[in-house]
Amino acid sequence: MFRRACPSRHLIQVTVDAETVNVEAGDTVAAALLALGKDACRTTPVTGSPRGPYCMMGVCFDCLVRIDGKANQQGCMVLVKPGMRIELQHGANALVDVLSAGRVRGTSPGNC
Repeated sequence: MFRRACPSRHLIQVTVDAETVNVEAGDTVAAALLALGKDACRTTPVTGSPRGPYCMMGVCFDCLVRIDGKANQQGCMVLVKPGMRIELQHGANALVDVLSAGRVRGTSPGNC
């Protein structure tokens, strides 16, 4: 489905779901995932339906991924960097992160 118009010029290494891969420097995370043949980068929390980059300009939020341990990052808005860790998201990552953050800080998620 996705094919580069020009051959790769400068490749860098990143990790996608624990696999080291080469991607084009200057690409966004979403473009790099598409170039690697990954059409879906997340699944929805309720039905588990696959979602992938759609608008490529930060409007639709279908390209959410975990980047360097931080969930819900818009892959179309972040440029790849050498050594970056990218993980596809499955289900309700936001809730898990909020609950974990509350425990780390020693507060309950319900307390402000």
